[in-house]
Amino acid sequence: MSGHDGGMSGRDSVQIPDDRDFGAFRAQCESERGWSLTYSKGGVGVWVQLLEPERALHKIKCRMECRDVPAETLYDVLHDIEYRKKWDTNVIETFDIGRLTANSDVGYYAWRCPKPLKNRDVVTLRSWLPMGSDYIIMNYSVKHPKYPPRKDMVRAVSIQTGYLIEGTGAKSCTITYLAQVDPKGSLPKWVVNKSSQFLAPKAMKKMYKACLKYPEWKQKHDPHFKPWLFPEQSRLPALALSELSLQHADSLENIDESSLAESKEDRGEGSDEDSLT
Repeated sequence: MSGHDGGMSGRDSVQIPDDRDFGAFRAQCESERGWSLTYSKGGVGVWVQLLEPERALHKIKCRMECRDVPAETLYDVLHDIEYRKKWDTNVIETFDIGRLTANSDVGYYAWRCPKPLKNRDVVTLRSWLPMGSDYIIMNYSVKHPKYPPRKDMVRAVSIQTGYLIEGTGAKSCTITYLAQVDPKGSLPKWVVNKSSQFLAPKAMKKMYKACLKYPEWKQKHDPHFKPWLFPEQSRLPALALSELSLQHADSLENIDESSLAESKEDRGEGSDEDSLT
């Protein structure tokens, strides 16, 4: 596993990230080199790194200061799949498939893309690491025999996606979202631009609002059930690494959507589409 290159794209088998991988992810979140700031407003910043300008393969980094939200609340919100179904208006379907270790699992997530693009889905191996008042959650794409690509979706590939949450006080934190995703298909330039200028900041703000409402919601919904903190609570079936294989982008069908124009009703602030990745 290639912890040294600041990413996990060099692996040749499915493995659970180790401390080196978490360290490399954190270093990328905090690095400024090679990143272009494309958006900065209201405590939210977005940076982009174009890897292959002719394709839509890019890295995006979004950072937000969260006042009135403790780091542990944000960590809970990112983990709580039942709550996500409530606040994430992009989600079409999401569920956990199985547990690998006390701090890693495999899950499915399908989301709406801006019209007229096809919707995307992904199967990922997720790992998490609490570090005092800081937390990391990260994922990459895997193949699971029971969840092959669907006809009504484009299977995207997460090369590496995740969150770094840093506690900045008793009731404040900073979150950095870092995504290197191959959305499969030659996406038009407006999608990449819209993603960094509009969708990512909007998704961050929506997440912030969700965090403010979470403690009250959780009190009414299984308040003590937090398997990400207490692994013994997990109701997921155990999965073996041998059941999974790597999801290589080049083994999936490429769909050319590069000539699609943005649909009229989807332009502007009124759109409810928040996230491409």
